[in-house]
Amino acid sequence: MRWPWVQKRGLVSVSDPLLATYFNVGTENYSGVEVGEGSALGLSAVWRAVSLVSGTLASLPLNTLAEPTPGIKQRVDSFLDNPGKVCGMTPFEWKETVFVHQLLHGNAYLVHVRGGVGQLLGLVPVHPMCVSAEVATRWPDGSPVVGGKLFHVSMIDGSIVDHDASTLLHAPGLSTDGFLGLSVISAARQSIGTGIAGDRAAAKMFGEGSLISGLVSADGDDVEPEDVEEIRKSIERRASGWENAAQVRFINRKLKFTPWSISPEDMQFLESRQFQIEEIARWFGVPPHLLMQTDKQTSWGTGVAESNRGMGRTVLAPWATRLEQRLSTLLRGDRSVAFDFAALERPSPEIEIGLLLQQVAGGLITINEARAVRNMPPVPGGDVLRIAGVPLASQSDITNGGAGA
Repeated sequence: MRWPWVQKRGLVSVSDPLLATYFNVGTENYSGVEVGEGSALGLSAVWRAVSLVSGTLASLPLNTLAEPTPGIKQRVDSFLDNPGKVCGMTPFEWKETVFVHQLLHGNAYLVHVRGGVGQLLGLVPVHPMCVSAEVATRWPDGSPVVGGKLFHVSMIDGSIVDHDASTLLHAPGLSTDGFLGLSVISAARQSIGTGIAGDRAAAKMFGEGSLISGLVSADGDDVEPEDVEEIRKSIERRASGWENAAQVRFINRKLKFTPWSISPEDMQFLESRQFQIEEIARWFGVPPHLLMQTDKQTSWGTGVAESNRGMGRTVLAPWATRLEQRLSTLLRGDRSVAFDFAALERPSPEIEIGLLLQQVAGGLITINEARAVRNMPPVPGGDVLRIAGVPLASQSDITNGGAGA
């Protein structure tokens, strides 16, 4: 879809599920429920899964690394230490917003903010629903399109601003064409729609549903036709809704009641609701126990710890790597970006202290480096590597038979 270069009108993203519904294209949602960003996040399991993955990754430090010596990387300062400062966002908020866009819509779009001499000062996240993209090689004036993609961004004033890779960073998620990422909202519309329908059914049942449902008929004399509707309304007023629970009502008629309701057990209502949590867990790769589904979790202790660790390797690491490599394209020279997973993989204090003591004794780290891990101040003489308590310089003297004495 090609949009005019600049126009005073709103922009509807081609990824918007409502656009597919309007044109009657795309996969039918069997539940009959329209699935969008707002309705999907209305499901507690979706909200929890998205907030868990995005919040966990956002809590990790995003470090810019330089490699002055091959194989040895060290942290350096860059605008990526706080890329959202230009739009008033904290580092956590910026990272969380980017991952939420990727998780829900399959794409994150970040507009460059540059200084007076062209230096990058920060990146402003743009909601994916405000962006459409197309393949292009040339601008209307004949100049080349950097990156081969044109992005049309709808602004708050209704205008449309066009970007290429020189002014906008596109970080896609899982993709089948290498052009745009796939939206989980679209791909999982059947599962999410079924969950939304279940929530609506529960609300309908408790809010408006009859506490005693069935067929009412006259027992004996026939009821006049003009009285039928009034009797029905009278019964519904007295028997429908949560406010009539545990109430005793009197009806001045001789009527026969035949129940026809299905019990929640027969409807497998609770089972279907639990299954939806497992479905959402599959879509986002989150262990069910982290979505508060613990009734089937039997491997507590070590099993749960390994499950959480596995999520870090198989779910969090791929999402982090996608963004790391995209952000690294904005840096020059030997610099790159990496999330620090050390805090996430940190063991218990007892295990950590034991490992630190072994590393200090083995000469891998200094005493002050070990103390810094435990948030303790340095001590005099603690910056020297030691093996079994002996400084490395003294170890060299011992090896040479005391020649240095």
